[in-house]
Amino acid sequence: MILCVLGIAVGTGNIWRFPRIAAQNAGEDGAGAFLVAWLVFLFVWSVPLIIAEYALGRKGRMGVVGTFAKLAGEKFAWMGAFVGFVATAIMFYYSVVAGWCIYYLIKMTVAPLPLSAAASQGVWDGFQNGGFPVGFHALAMGLGAVVVWNGIRSIERANLVLIPALLLIVLVSLARTLTLDGASEGIAFLFTPDWSTLAQPRIWLEALTQNAWDTGAGWGLILTYGAYMQSRHGVVKNAIITGVGNNTVSLLAAIVIFGTVFAILGTQMSKGEVLEVMQTSGPAATGLTFIWMPQLFAKMPGGSIFAILFFLGLAFAAFSSLISMIELSTRILVDFGIARRQAILGVCIVGFTLGIPSAINLEFFANQDFVWGVALMISGAFIAFAVIRQGASRFRTENIDNQPDDWNAGPIWDALIRFVIPGLAAVLLGWWLYQAAVVYAPERWFDPFDPFSVMTCLTQWGIVLFLLIVLNRRVAKRTLRGT
Repeated sequence: MILCVLGIAVGTGNIWRFPRIAAQNAGEDGAGAFLVAWLVFLFVWSVPLIIAEYALGRKGRMGVVGTFAKLAGEKFAWMGAFVGFVATAIMFYYSVVAGWCIYYLIKMTVAPLPLSAAASQGVWDGFQNGGFPVGFHALAMGLGAVVVWNGIRSIERANLVLIPALLLIVLVSLARTLTLDGASEGIAFLFTPDWSTLAQPRIWLEALTQNAWDTGAGWGLILTYGAYMQSRHGVVKNAIITGVGNNTVSLLAAIVIFGTVFAILGTQMSKGEVLEVMQTSGPAATGLTFIWMPQLFAKMPGGSIFAILFFLGLAFAAFSSLISMIELSTRILVDFGIARRQAILGVCIVGFTLGIPSAINLEFFANQDFVWGVALMISGAFIAFAVIRQGASRFRTENIDNQPDDWNAGPIWDALIRFVIPGLAAVLLGWWLYQAAVVYAPERWFDPFDPFSVMTCLTQWGIVLFLLIVLNRRVAKRTLRGT
């Protein structure tokens, strides 16, 4: 169980996304303030929601739509559908990232390591400018379909190998990074706080959404796996292990990336210039890990072997999370009355088709990552609402506390679910909307075609929410009839 859930949580969000988000939100003196906000949200947002998802899944024994219809009420099935859609929308471009990982694994296996930053950038640009991303996106989605086709036991067996191998490879990469001259400056920069950055709402917004991205909180993925959970599995212990273990991997990955970049560029550039390079490695720094990790391995004895192992681990990480996203969408369709194998085929065909724009255009990719990453805040608030509808205290005493060999969540969990999580979602979204319209981008916040505007989020969320609310009655009735 814990390996399956770590398979959800430990993925490219830790090794690819976290370092680039930390770099983007660093101040002149360092990224430590972002880390503080990120760690705060681990305990006030992610862990409480993971506890809620475990318990909701175990009680409802259905996917997210069925669970909301069954436990929160039929008229709120659209909320569960939105949670499921957000995770599915992330799956569309997440499969593209999984394809990148597979390509780099093959590249590191058959070609020599790039010996300079320019050569490494050339590998990345050459890959992105060809037709390869679409082909490897298709390969990743196809491999995911094969694993999910064989059922939950197949997912368990895959994660039994993937997750320990990934953790070992991250530790080996960390050990090598710590021996590089100049790496200590990058590590110090990562942990040095620039407290002035905390006055910016976007820092808090990014810290919360990244923590949700890291841990899988609010995606509905853990809720879906919770439907298969046995009563003997401890909800609170599993949630804390999931959250803390996952964030530890993120920090280790950030140490590797920051240490490597500063070691390679620190002798040629100032600290500010190095940070600028990290922030501009592709749109929204999407290429940060793929451009700089080969440089780390080029500087160590036996680097080719370590490069192969690292990108094998990264591919494992991407793949373990991708199969959980496919499983979530599949379970929703199965609850809807569709045969499982037909559901898998449908999910993967649609996932491949709707992921093509992200595969061929990095600006579109960055837009989707931004829009649906921020939407995880709304998903988290909806999951809290599902608990509130049943009475947080009663739900806790009946489904979470006083379980054998587990800890109690206690009344503090009630307060976090009832007040803190909905309040954070409302305040942060409202603060960000106001600042974006008045301070950050008053001339373009209303442009839905600007990849990082307020209006691009409101437009895409609004279309999805409108359709789900209109279809709510039909979806709820058919889902519950499938039981």
